[in-house]
Amino acid sequence: MKRHALIPRSASFRPETLGQNALQLIGNLCFSLFVLGVLAFTIIAATYQPEDPLLHPSTKLTSFLTSKSNATFRSDDSTAHTGDDFLSPNSTSDSASITLSHINSSTKTSSQVAMDSASAVGDEATDSSTSAVCADGPIDCTDTEVFHTMMRAAIEMFRNIHFYRFGKSARGGEDGKSCDMAWRFRPEEAKRAGFYKDYRRFDIVQYANCTYSVVKIGDYHSGINARKKRKTTQGGEFKAKDVADSLSGMVVPLIGEAVNDTLPVVESESKFSSGKYLIYTGGGDRCKSMSHYLWSFLCALGEAQYLNRTLIMDLSICLNSMYSSSNQDEEGKDFRFYFDFEHLRDSTSVLDQLQFWEDWSKWQKKDKLRLYLVEDFKITPMKLAEVKDSLIMRKFGTVEPDNYWCRVCEGETESVILRPWNLIWKSRRLMDIVASIASRLNWDYDAVHVVRGKKAKNTQLWPNLAADTSPDALLSGIRNKIDDGRHLYVATDEPDTTFFDPLKERYTTHFLNDFRDLWDENSEWYLETMKLNNGVPVEFDGYMRVEVDTEVSLRAKKHIETFNDLTNDCKDGINTCRTAS
Repeated sequence: MKRHALIPRSASFRPETLGQNALQLIGNLCFSLFVLGVLAFTIIAATYQPEDPLLHPSTKLTSFLTSKSNATFRSDDSTAHTGDDFLSPNSTSDSASITLSHINSSTKTSSQVAMDSASAVGDEATDSSTSAVCADGPIDCTDTEVFHTMMRAAIEMFRNIHFYRFGKSARGGEDGKSCDMAWRFRPEEAKRAGFYKDYRRFDIVQYANCTYSVVKIGDYHSGINARKKRKTTQGGEFKAKDVADSLSGMVVPLIGEAVNDTLPVVESESKFSSGKYLIYTGGGDRCKSMSHYLWSFLCALGEAQYLNRTLIMDLSICLNSMYSSSNQDEEGKDFRFYFDFEHLRDSTSVLDQLQFWEDWSKWQKKDKLRLYLVEDFKITPMKLAEVKDSLIMRKFGTVEPDNYWCRVCEGETESVILRPWNLIWKSRRLMDIVASIASRLNWDYDAVHVVRGKKAKNTQLWPNLAADTSPDALLSGIRNKIDDGRHLYVATDEPDTTFFDPLKERYTTHFLNDFRDLWDENSEWYLETMKLNNGVPVEFDGYMRVEVDTEVSLRAKKHIETFNDLTNDCKDGINTCRTAS
């Protein structure tokens, strides 16, 4: 009797083909997993944006400087960190400052009058003996008694700063009843490293008994006749005993001194032809954020120092659209608008590329100067150390992120090329605006930094920011931290400052636009930047505004930040808060 199978046997389940089909099934499964893995990796690689190391809070800066670098940056409209941010503000002792007792004891002792012509900030004084008969006519601003009277008046009036040096007084107005005097100072409880220079006009009266009195002291930088540094072989300034021109041996900014950021030139053909140069060209760094620009520029500067070559730099930079009023990238901005080129030029060897190419075209063929071209960022500076050619040119392509200048300093190079942060400081012209604002507030104010703008509108990334920075929430958040009646500087990206009117019930509020005369068409900043820009007026752009706003708030006696102090939202969006290490 013939038996029939209850289940028909398919060809694929036949014993002779079962092993082969199993292997094929496993192979298909493995291939599918491989394809899914490649797809996932591609998506992650295309969308991943590593943290911008330059935007770490100040407590993270030390670890940042020794951490691994990244080729890409998160766009952020905050300002870039510069070398002056890393300087310790407590590098000098307040005990070194000038007090009334120093002046009183020096009235009859001339030995405490410093004779340092190299850093004198005022006119040379003549140690004249005051006549026993009080003569009518103009005030003798070189008279020692007049000088001491002015110093006492300044110390008594400005109690929130520490004086470190007084320059000798110069004649003030044409009426002969005023004198100008400059001094170097630091704010009490200074939050930032460096010195400041002020020069003011003093209205002086002389009494019948030949004594003097100051009846009025002018505004910040009103004593223009005492501004210029005089080169003289004889002294005439008064400074605190043993006070140095730097802080603990560090070179620090001197804000308020006249800026001289003229471009360097090569003295002669022989000097040019014997020089060694490095230039970076092309690449994808242009028009990126200022943090990205600095990260790449400092890589180039670090390589130039490693190779002992002069860096040929393009002083024309592109301002990213996030900082421009047009919301478009803007070419033609000058490096000197944003950074202290005088400090960079005086600290290392750099040349403007326009001047360099002009000299190169004149002398390259005649003196048989050779160019060494490098088109692969993977060729490390260590491999270029033995190159003898006059010019090394690194040429970068068009594919991002491999065309970023900072790629040169990654990998094994990172432990060899150290970015010279100490060479990049903020523009002293911008910092002088900061000092002007702080001086108008008598260096005695508190500040709150309120971030709103686009972030407050994006509730998916910052769900609580709008509510936490509302006027009522602000009042509640700062009332226990800032005393009633204080001057409160509000640094903010909120365009409508009337939004903060409720704060006026408890504080005297100040905003950046309250001081717009410091950059308008009659200001020193406007005239100097227009001169740098070949007579074309320069806009006080978004980056400059954020820079000044931030720096004014950081110099306050009490400083409150939005993130960490006012809201629990993360600065870079939900789930991005950095934990303290």
